[in-house]
Amino acid sequence: MPALRLHAPVVLPADPACSVLRDAVVDIDASGRIVHCGPYVTAPAAEDARLRTLPGILLPGLVNAHAHSPMVLLRGLGGDLPLLRWLQEVIWPAEARLRPEDVGAGMLLGSVEMLRHGVTTSAEMYFHAERMAEAVLSTGARVLLGSPIIDLPGLDWSAMIAATERWIDADGLRFGAGDRVEICYAPHSAYMLPMEALGAIAESAGRRDALVHIHVAEAATEDERQRAEHGSVPQLLERVDLLAGRLLAAHAVHLSEADIALLARRGAGVAHCPGSNAKLASGIAPLSRLRAAAIPVGLGTDGPASNDDLDLWEEVQLAAMFSRISTQDSTALTAGQALLLATRGGAEALGRADIGALEPGRWADIVHVDVDQPAFATGLEVPDEALLANLVWASGSRLVRDVWVAGEQVVAEGESTRVDRAAAQAEVATAAARLRA
Repeated sequence: MPALRLHAPVVLPADPACSVLRDAVVDIDASGRIVHCGPYVTAPAAEDARLRTLPGILLPGLVNAHAHSPMVLLRGLGGDLPLLRWLQEVIWPAEARLRPEDVGAGMLLGSVEMLRHGVTTSAEMYFHAERMAEAVLSTGARVLLGSPIIDLPGLDWSAMIAATERWIDADGLRFGAGDRVEICYAPHSAYMLPMEALGAIAESAGRRDALVHIHVAEAATEDERQRAEHGSVPQLLERVDLLAGRLLAAHAVHLSEADIALLARRGAGVAHCPGSNAKLASGIAPLSRLRAAAIPVGLGTDGPASNDDLDLWEEVQLAAMFSRISTQDSTALTAGQALLLATRGGAEALGRADIGALEPGRWADIVHVDVDQPAFATGLEVPDEALLANLVWASGSRLVRDVWVAGEQVVAEGESTRVDRAAAQAEVATAAARLRA
């Protein structure tokens, strides 16, 4: 029997067809998992359940498949530089001054920002991951995270791998109420690590069935040596066995047909980051070809210093627009298909069958969108295609009102139920001022 029933005029379960359910319910059990989703008239009895009748649209929480959310501390810095200069001249020097408490403050605010946009899960790569986990457990969001493994002066990549191993072995791959935290391996990139390190990560992550989250082929100039020696970054990843396990390739802009076929054959996921890729002039990822190859593709914001926000609704629009313009085909990605990239697709790219859709057995990560707005002035009784178009093209994150994670309401009327947003913003402002000094 459900403990909570949410009833709304429209429910989008994010099934592969992107169905639109009219006058429907989502039933949630006491553990925070979905036990039923379907039309109200055929719903099972729920006499003992708490009933919430909502006036808008219910859909799964969005999945941000690639982010560096603590970089809210660095918003606006070096915003007009190309990727490698931006990293080397601005970001890495600033990050060298970061304290663990700064990262915790940045992640807290970043998590609140995402929840207010309806993003319930993010895949994070940033330093001091333990502090990030604490922050997300405070906001009530869901996260897959890892500290970056990188080869720079003063940093020992083997010690970084060992630290990830110790954390997983001590706390388990997932922990927190509702499996809110999953630990990942986060090698920065093939161009920032020797092959020995990449092979060691493949072996260690494979033994623990852990996700490896890595930047792949983001900018055309970043991996010239790797391409010269190995043909491409995906081919290098294959040689060190990283494609043998769970792998999330962030960006994946500069791929050949052979690269795409290899990623598809190996079951790797891709995090498509159209906003960041455009802002840094990195290029447009071959989304249509990735989808045609049946590669699991989700959407990512990248960091809020390279995007510069954490609004996945914008990425939904950009993914559709870039896919259409790059193929000169206005049907290349429909509104419904774009929405699926941000929900079910993101979950598939992360290898998580327990989120991303409103289906029995999955966690009840749910977003309520307000429809008492001009974007829906034509009403909810329009054809399904028009309703999805209005949601994707005309509404966006500003219409998110309520959010649940594992059945717990963590956003009510647009604000966090757990965190004082003003205090979180003040803490980030203080830390950012010190970093700029």
